[in-house]
Amino acid sequence: MKKIIQNLLIVTISTLSISVCAQTSSPKQPFFPKGTILYGDVNYAGDTLKKHLLDVYLPPVVKESYSVIIWIHGGAWMLNDKYADMGYMQKTVQGFIDNGYAVASIDYRWSTTAPFPAQIQDCNQAIEFLYQNASKYKLNKDKFGVIGFSAGGHLASLLALSNNNNIKEFYPNGNKPHFKIKLALDFYGPSNFLSLKGTDVNDPKSPVNLLLGAYAIERPDLANIASPVTYVDKNDPPFLIVQGEKDESVNYTQSVLLSSYLKLVGVKNELIIVPNAPHYGVMFDAEEIRKRVFYFMDEYLK
Repeated sequence: MKKIIQNLLIVTISTLSISVCAQTSSPKQPFFPKGTILYGDVNYAGDTLKKHLLDVYLPPVVKESYSVIIWIHGGAWMLNDKYADMGYMQKTVQGFIDNGYAVASIDYRWSTTAPFPAQIQDCNQAIEFLYQNASKYKLNKDKFGVIGFSAGGHLASLLALSNNNNIKEFYPNGNKPHFKIKLALDFYGPSNFLSLKGTDVNDPKSPVNLLLGAYAIERPDLANIASPVTYVDKNDPPFLIVQGEKDESVNYTQSVLLSSYLKLVGVKNELIIVPNAPHYGVMFDAEEIRKRVFYFMDEYLK
């Protein structure tokens, strides 16, 4: 992941802040469909950390409750925020709302301030908050899916695959959350840190080493604990895995490996390798990919 920092630094994202947590019908991202309802900067941990905030977007069409897709941003576990990746996935984001799905986008602590498992603890805490407050935000607590990009793809996969287990270290209070993940959409997330190429094993500031708080090559135990494939079992939710053929940061075999593990235990999954695609970008917002995204969502979240 030698180039992941410089690659993600040039992603154009909005860094404006929302000043209130109240409901508004004017989401800051202009590409959300007209009438989208936003609950912005909701604190999910009961503290003052800016990285413990989430946004909830509801479709303008009024329903008793909405199935929800939880957005987990990328950024090498040390960059970006809950608005990241939306800029190049605008049609997909619009499609979520237009097809009647709620979107919840979450922030989590960076590895530069808190090493693993802080990130997965935050993800679990944020989703448990949504589960416990589902009626307040009109969410269907039985229809939770996750989508993640790069580092966020890793966290989405790790969250979905470990959800069937009781990994106390993954929960902020040590108590297993109540929610269940019904679908995982993984866009180019690492699945096995010990087979991830280009991790700069001798660089203490490489993304993986910073995440683990140790050299992955020296602490394969930590690398395995943080690797999604460690937790694959037959009870895992369906996966749609999308990866660029020319990904310079996460070798595409990471996605092939995850798909193979899922197939071995009989978990429904589909792997899309996008020809000539890099690590991220508008190529992943293509119509063909969106069709598969919404096929899976309609199949498992509606």
